[in-house]
Amino acid sequence: MRLFVAVTLGEGIESQASAALPRLKALAPHARWVPTANLHLTLCFLGEVEAERLQPVKDVLTRVGPAHAPLVLTVEGGGSFGSPAHPRVLWAGVGGDTKALGALQADVAGGLKPLGFEPEHREYAAHLTLARAKVPQGDRQLAECARALQGEKWGEARVDRLVLFESLGGKYHPRAEVPLSRAS
Repeated sequence: MRLFVAVTLGEGIESQASAALPRLKALAPHARWVPTANLHLTLCFLGEVEAERLQPVKDVLTRVGPAHAPLVLTVEGGGSFGSPAHPRVLWAGVGGDTKALGALQADVAGGLKPLGFEPEHREYAAHLTLARAKVPQGDRQLAECARALQGEKWGEARVDRLVLFESLGGKYHPRAEVPLSRAS
């Protein structure tokens, strides 16, 4: 199973993204666009995981979720990763309670490390991936999309759960959901 731990941003953000993406897609028609239903903030990518390791992963999330309170994030602006002239990834910016989101991500990564899932060696930077270049050298049209995202505001979302997703056939299937239930 190809697994990752994420938080979702709800119907309000999905609706705003659905309204904005056609205009962006027209600017970069050759990019690989993330379906609106698949928009999420990845906290930890686990990769291929054997079935017998699924329950220990769920156990970690069951311990972490109740230790965190729900949080509010905003989605606005955006940018790209890779060369500014030929970006590889287009993303929307995430604001709001990013400190709490970073703490949640650190606890998830720390809890999964004893199970053999090594955390990424860079600081967590919350972003909402919108599109990827189809070619390794990037897509200059994504640079135009990044400029078009400046000034965009897609609203706010209440994040109230961790979701363990399985990526299967281009779709994301929830395998476990754990509420963030600590009182604020």
